[in-house]
Amino acid sequence: MKSNQTVQTGYLTRMYLRHDRFAITIWLLGIVVMVAAGASKIIGLSGDDKQVASLATALDTPSMAALFGPFTAVKPYTTAAIFAASMMVFTGLLMAIMNIFFAVRNTRTQEDNGVLEMVRAHSVGRQSPLLATIYELLIINVAAGLLSAATLQAINMDGAGTAGNWLFGIGIASLGMMFGSFTLFCAQLASNSRGATTMSYSLLGLLYLLRAMTDVQNVKYTWWTVFGWVEKIDPYGENRVSPVLYMLGLAVVVLVITLAVSSERDLGSGLLPDRPGRSHASALLAGPVTLVFRLERTSMLAWFVGLAVYGVSMGTLFDTIGDMMTNSPMIAKILGPDAATAVGRTTTLQFAAMMSVMMAIGASVPAIATMLRLNSDERKGWLESIHARSVSRFHLFSAYTLVGLVTGLLTLFAGTFSMALGGQGAKHAFAISRLMRSFWAFSPAVLVVIGMVAVLIGLLPRYQQIAWVIPIYAILSIYLGGLLDFPEWTKQLTPFGWINKVPLKAVQWDQAGWLVLLSIVLILVGYGLYQRRDLVEN
Repeated sequence: MKSNQTVQTGYLTRMYLRHDRFAITIWLLGIVVMVAAGASKIIGLSGDDKQVASLATALDTPSMAALFGPFTAVKPYTTAAIFAASMMVFTGLLMAIMNIFFAVRNTRTQEDNGVLEMVRAHSVGRQSPLLATIYELLIINVAAGLLSAATLQAINMDGAGTAGNWLFGIGIASLGMMFGSFTLFCAQLASNSRGATTMSYSLLGLLYLLRAMTDVQNVKYTWWTVFGWVEKIDPYGENRVSPVLYMLGLAVVVLVITLAVSSERDLGSGLLPDRPGRSHASALLAGPVTLVFRLERTSMLAWFVGLAVYGVSMGTLFDTIGDMMTNSPMIAKILGPDAATAVGRTTTLQFAAMMSVMMAIGASVPAIATMLRLNSDERKGWLESIHARSVSRFHLFSAYTLVGLVTGLLTLFAGTFSMALGGQGAKHAFAISRLMRSFWAFSPAVLVVIGMVAVLIGLLPRYQQIAWVIPIYAILSIYLGGLLDFPEWTKQLTPFGWINKVPLKAVQWDQAGWLVLLSIVLILVGYGLYQRRDLVEN
């Protein structure tokens, strides 16, 4: 690469790090605290042999394998082995999300805002902004890996070694860098930040789904899923280095391709061409509501299809999960064939309940993203022409809220109904109406999340990204909280923790009514706060 292509890369790297210092600090603290809390909690439980056996049993189930990877530890189980089984894949998932956030933020988002055009107007190399983003991602991932490894080294879990601690840190850092490179490449393909974000999360969801399916059905195939490489490191067990090399090698290859594509791409355009627009505007663009629907339709469709595919995939696993109990000679001998079948059906419903929570949390993500665009679009100056017309703040606020609401509910419906359809091929299929309990039970929880975000965008518009704590905390408290025996009140801090285990249990309609009422109150409060604040001019 010619030197004049990379002029001022160091300066831009320092500028990006300074600009993102608050977000970087929050992300690093969150990851390190989560690692420390998980390790400390497992240490607290490891003194009781019954609790250790219970943890191992919980981890060695299809639902946990789908979420966190297979439990491959051998007896006697150590604290470190249980920690790796429950935290390696999940921490890697958070690292991937973090890298998507920063990669899009300093590439496509800057192009959309016109910031990159101003930067390039100075004596800055053509490739310097992209290279500076790569350096920033590298620094952030190395910092996260080092801090996590040092934390585990200081905690010194039973069964942990220096090699395992550092392989854990290096592994999650390598996975993060790999997904950072994927996102930077997607940013070259897409013509805006919305498209880059949608592509990146779609790829992450696809690779995570492939890992989940292979981990439940045949762990040998997980080597081909890319995301599964991080679990194959097996810290405190095999301590494999080869998966780290695979992730870093793939990241380098993708980054080389990304730099080559970036050198030929025009500023503000994407490698994938945009379709030519109509000569006359559609009637669907007559008002704010239809305009927001039009802008969000690609993201909405991607999440709809993504969760539908996820649901079908989980539904097709019903037979596998039921057969694990039904075909077990020991269970059949102890309980009898009929009781073994009943146990298999109950286990399958418990698996469906776990996947339903995941789909509900996933459905809240596009809803949150849509709601947050109200302030971000305003800061970019995209709403000035709308504000100049006779469009009230209530109309504009309602447009984003309505689209967010429809997106969340449609996405949840797609995932739940697809899981019900996918499970119809099982030997002992459940009625679709029973599996659809998940949709009716979790819909009010999604509405409450929308209400919470509405309050945030009205009260703290500059710090509205805090809203992403809602789905992240939900996963931490419900999945890891249940696994690590966290107090029950920690689950009640998220609306998803208020829902009982549907479809195993019936929908609590009285609770659903209170949640809907709460969501309405929160949305109205959010609108009141939004109406009172000053508009942001570009």
